[in-house]
Amino acid sequence: MAKKSESGITGLQKAAILLISLGPERSAGLFKHLKDDEIEELTLEIANTRSVTPQVKEEVINEFYEVCLAQQYIAEGGIGYAKELLDKALGNEKAMEVIGKLTASLQVKPFEFVRKTEPSQLINFIQDEHPQTIALILSYLSPGQSALIVSALPPDRQADVAKRIAMMDRTSPDVIKEVEKVLESKLASLVNQDYTVIGGVDAVVEILNTVDRGTEKHIMETLEIEEPELADEIRKKMFVFEDVLLLDDRAIQRVLRDVDNSDLEMALKGANEQVQTAIFNNLSKRLVTMIKEDMEFMGPVRMKDVEESQQKIVNIIRKLEDAGEIVISRGGGDEIIV
Repeated sequence: MAKKSESGITGLQKAAILLISLGPERSAGLFKHLKDDEIEELTLEIANTRSVTPQVKEEVINEFYEVCLAQQYIAEGGIGYAKELLDKALGNEKAMEVIGKLTASLQVKPFEFVRKTEPSQLINFIQDEHPQTIALILSYLSPGQSALIVSALPPDRQADVAKRIAMMDRTSPDVIKEVEKVLESKLASLVNQDYTVIGGVDAVVEILNTVDRGTEKHIMETLEIEEPELADEIRKKMFVFEDVLLLDDRAIQRVLRDVDNSDLEMALKGANEQVQTAIFNNLSKRLVTMIKEDMEFMGPVRMKDVEESQQKIVNIIRKLEDAGEIVISRGGGDEIIV
């Protein structure tokens, strides 16, 4: 059962009230970051929330503001700094209450000092380290920073580091502290941390989606030989159907030439309006009218069928990209020669 606050409101109820207060547009943006079961719970709770008094609404919003304030202070100067400022802003008792709620989730990340270092400078410090050490450090950096560093590594080390990041799960605080000492004399130092979940396939996907195409291709080809199952898992996550928005009109038109109308209709059935518009803009008016009529006629469909059709189109996109027939716009260093 969800734990209730002093006012008798559970955490789930607070979340629902907050989303109602934020309005549908902002709430929809937050839903993108939640898991399916969390979305289901919140949707049901919102549906069951008939009315909210101004007092309760104000209480929930104030608590949310206090949590955001604590997160900001912790990011700026750590938990000690946050306690000091919250004490002045909210009073000692309230400050301790807010910090207490965030103790588990808002520990300062290891290598925070590294995150503030320019990648071009950082590569000089870590390029000669063991691949496992490099993987550990990169797991704590932003995808953009990690992408620049991975791209600068020798080709024979890029795939090795990527593989180690993907296979990383939990790292002992003693190991983290020991690695931090390697850079401590040149950059900074951090306090000991509790066990932290880092790395994983998603971390590699974010990095590979940011590096230049040449680096990405080399890493994936190496992983397909050494770790085919891992490579397949990464590839499936690297480009999702909604990423069709990364394609220009010419690329979309090329993709659509290889897509069956039945798959396109099923895929669009579960697509957002922005994706639908991007695709419809590259079809004839007659075909758009036909597809819309077919989509309406098919009625409710299974999510599994939608995802299968979307994956078929994603596979076509990846195949065309590998063949050099289309270009996926990335945030990394892809060079386009006109």
